Amino acid sequence: MFLLLSARVGRLSACQPSSVADRAESTRIAGCNYGCPVTIAYDDALRDRFAMNLAAHRRRTVTDPAKRHAAVAVVLVDSEVGEDRVDPAPVDDWIAGRLMEQGLDGRMVGVSGGAAFLLCRRASRLRAHAAQWALPGGRLDPGETAVDAALRELSEEVGVELPASNVLGLLDDYPTRSGYVITPVVIWGGGRLELRPAPDEVVAVYRVGLHQLQRDDSPRFVTIPESPRPVVQVPLGNDLIHAPTGAVLLQVRWLGLEGRPDPVDELEQPVFAWR
Repeated sequence: MFLLLSARVGRLSACQPSSVADRAESTRIAGCNYGCPVTIAYDDALRDRFAMNLAAHRRRTVTDPAKRHAAVAVVLVDSEVGEDRVDPAPVDDWIAGRLMEQGLDGRMVGVSGGAAFLLCRRASRLRAHAAQWALPGGRLDPGETAVDAALRELSEEVGVELPASNVLGLLDDYPTRSGYVITPVVIWGGGRLELRPAPDEVVAVYRVGLHQLQRDDSPRFVTIPESPRPVVQVPLGNDLIHAPTGAVLLQVRWLGLEGRPDPVDELEQPVFAWR
């Protein structure tokens, strides 16, 4: 079961909240932009960097008996530049009638190369949030830990079996508007991995380079009349990813890659994800 959602581009006004935007601007990578980002080597140094940054971080946890506990898997894998020139999903059918920002068409292409994470596109026939982006994950079964659930869901949805010893650490809990507390579990894949997505839940799995999280146009923030908090947008490929997914991926960048402890639970979800 998927819990993290992607963005549908809505009528949101552009904004740069100073407290969040200033931190984002300070993490820009010189010479790296969305047109020609620099890939990141998938090696022991990267694994050690993530493990060290996660171990040194004082996790923000959420205890709310009114919310259900869930976990998602942030799986770090290797990838090759150019392996994703064509999006395997029937994107044209899904974006019909969807309001798209200029220059975006909903495709996840041109994002692979070097160290990457696994991102799934949900099957279009699912009852909730069909055809949207997600990280593998779901609710904890009775007696499970967040690590147990993330590894189980990774196996069920993507066909990847990894041991608990591959877990590098946990990111901060993210409480959602739809009634969940999500714990992201960062897992070292150990290579490219053979992906076997479950067709009932996943139409395609993408290897998205970590360098894409450091695009010069990322992150973006917009305001909505329904909330005083800024809605985060993470541009990936030819689409935008919102919280909760966008918030998790932003912390992958800020904490995992750059060692920044900045909170992301202050970042808002778009209204369509509140249900």
